[in-house]
Amino acid sequence: MSARRWLTTIRFRLTVSYSAWVFVLGALVITSIYLGVLYTLESAPPLEQEGLKVFIHDVGGTTMGWTVDKQNAVESFERKIQYRAISLLGRYSAIALSALFLLSLLIGWWQAGRALRPIRRITQRAREIGATDLSRRIALDGPPDELRGLADTIDDMLARLDTAFADQRRLLGDASHELRNPLAIIQANVDAVLTRPDATVSERDQAGEVVRRAVLRMSGLVEDLLATGRRDAPAFAETESDLAALAEESAAEHDQLATEAGLALTRELTPGLRVIGDRDALKRATANLLSNALRFAPEGSAVRLATGRGDGWCWIAVHDEGPGIRPDDQPRVFDRFWQAGEHAAHNGHSGLGLAIVRQIMEGHDGRVTVHSVPGQGCTFVLWLPDQTAAHRTASPQPAGQG
Repeated sequence: MSARRWLTTIRFRLTVSYSAWVFVLGALVITSIYLGVLYTLESAPPLEQEGLKVFIHDVGGTTMGWTVDKQNAVESFERKIQYRAISLLGRYSAIALSALFLLSLLIGWWQAGRALRPIRRITQRAREIGATDLSRRIALDGPPDELRGLADTIDDMLARLDTAFADQRRLLGDASHELRNPLAIIQANVDAVLTRPDATVSERDQAGEVVRRAVLRMSGLVEDLLATGRRDAPAFAETESDLAALAEESAAEHDQLATEAGLALTRELTPGLRVIGDRDALKRATANLLSNALRFAPEGSAVRLATGRGDGWCWIAVHDEGPGIRPDDQPRVFDRFWQAGEHAAHNGHSGLGLAIVRQIMEGHDGRVTVHSVPGQGCTFVLWLPDQTAAHRTASPQPAGQG
């Protein structure tokens, strides 16, 4: 590591910061002590000295005495001692402060390195995780402190990214698989009929009809793919709507299809259910449920459409008398491209209808649930917040649906 880069590291900055604070605080403490001692010594009164008596005896036995005043000499001696003591105190304080600064640098460098060690581990493991392998995690151990919380947050983000990339790869793979079949049909008819100069008009018309149906299927699939990709894209145009009127419009559009399939489409609609949402999107969700019910309901049976409210929620329920869905398949029924039945991949449907329904409901703060017993049909329920309710349960309850 170059010197310039080393000087810009967090460890160096933390070390200098710690040492600077220790130096400043140490200097304040030592300066306070120095000034206090200096003031105390300078303000102290001089020692009181009695006169020094000197006696001299001569040879003849005569005694002579003098009293010598040494006050000035003692004061001078005291000041010299005080000056020397203060000088030594200042010198040793400077030495101690310098040693404290150097020691704080060493301890600060060691402590900063120890505190930043988890960050280095996080950085190293994050570098090891490539864009194509998001299954690895940092999994930082240690006490539940801020750095552990940071590592756990990054792990959660990696998990979401891994799921998102997996969904993207699965979506691309499934879309490629779904588009391959109609493309193969178009190419086969073009090569076998439309490019033959001796093809009859009837053969050309038949091949053109097959190509048209394949193109329509591809267009529907592309439209469904675009719809499933708009979960976080443009916001819904929210307006107040009557749920019963919305359900009636969707049912009226499917009456002819039900008649052609030999089914009865019945209604049990409760008026006065006011909801806030995108009317077209909610109609599409209801239409997808009705389309599924008409597709799986046996000939001669009935498909029932009902609306109601309860526990602060308004709901639309669609019930059919088809084969039902196995309990272990019900959690997957709203996944993209998932379809029930052994030949689901060849029934001409994209398998995105229920995924679109779930996304529409989630965009309206609602829910979609399925209730099914194999051999007894299915009931799909769209739950929307009741705008007239004063209280709403956290989750809609299955009881009370139509």
